[in-house]
Amino acid sequence: MKVNLGIRAHDVEAKNLHELAANVVQRGFSAVQLALAKSITEFSTSTGSLSPGYGHYVKSIFQQHDVRIAVLGCYINMIHPDLPERQRQLDRFKEHIRFARDFGCTIVGTETGSVIPSLGYSEDNFTEEAYIEVVKSVRELVEEAEKFGIIVGVEGGINHPIHTPKRMKRLLEDVPSPNLQVIYDPANFMSLDNVHEQHSVMEEAFQLFGERIVIVHAKDFIVDNGEITMVPVGTGQLDYKYLLQRLKKEKPFINILLENTRDPHLTDSIRYIQGRYEQAKRVQ
Repeated sequence: MKVNLGIRAHDVEAKNLHELAANVVQRGFSAVQLALAKSITEFSTSTGSLSPGYGHYVKSIFQQHDVRIAVLGCYINMIHPDLPERQRQLDRFKEHIRFARDFGCTIVGTETGSVIPSLGYSEDNFTEEAYIEVVKSVRELVEEAEKFGIIVGVEGGINHPIHTPKRMKRLLEDVPSPNLQVIYDPANFMSLDNVHEQHSVMEEAFQLFGERIVIVHAKDFIVDNGEITMVPVGTGQLDYKYLLQRLKKEKPFINILLENTRDPHLTDSIRYIQGRYEQAKRVQ
C-alpha cells in the first residue's frame, strides 16, 4: 500500500494553474488542498465568481496531470468580531460548498478562527464565549453542506477556539451531522505542556474522533527558545513513525497533505514520509 501523499497547492511555486499542476505531480504528489485565493492568479477568485464551469475548468487542469483536488481550502475567520464581515466570510465558504463537486471535491476546509480580526493569538479564543460562536458558525456552514452532500472539514489547533482533542469532540457532538468531519494535524495539538507525551495526545485524538478524520495535515515542530515552532516535515520532533502506524491501520488510503513545507525541503520531506510509512508497514 502506497502512502497517499499530497500538498497544499500554495506551497508549490508556479506562475499559473497549468504550471502548478505539472509541478505538483513532478514532485511526486497525487493530491492537493486548493485554496483558490492563494493559488489562482490568472482570474478572479472573489465571492460570486464561482460557477460549475469554473470548477470544471480547474478540475480538468489537475486531471490532465492525474492530480486530485482533495480539499478546497477556504480560509475564513468564522468568529470575526465584526458580524457583517463574519457573514461575508461565511457566505464565501458557502459558495465553495455549493460548487465543490464541480471541482471534483467533496471537502471544504477551514480552521476555527480567532477573536482577533487578523487571526492572531489571544487567550480569549479559549473562552466558552468563543466556543459558542464557533458552534453557531459551524452549524450554519454544515446546514448548507447538507443540502449539497458536501463535507465541512474543520481543523483544530492549539491557538484556536478548538484547541484540544476534547474541544473537537465536543464540537462534533454539538453539531451532530455526518457532514461535519475533521482535518487532523497532530502538530497543531502540541504544546510545551504535552510535547513529551506525543503518543498520549495522538491516542486521545484517535479515540475521541478518529472515525471522523477525513484528511491529515503533515508538518513538524521544534521547541525553540521556549516556544513551539513549526518546521518542514522531517526536520523536527513529531513522531511520524507512530502516527503513520495508526493511519496505516485505522485510516488506510487517507490523503496526507504536507503543510508548512516548501523548497528546498520538499524532496527530503517526501523521502522522510515515505521511509516512515515503509517502517510502519513492516511493524504491522
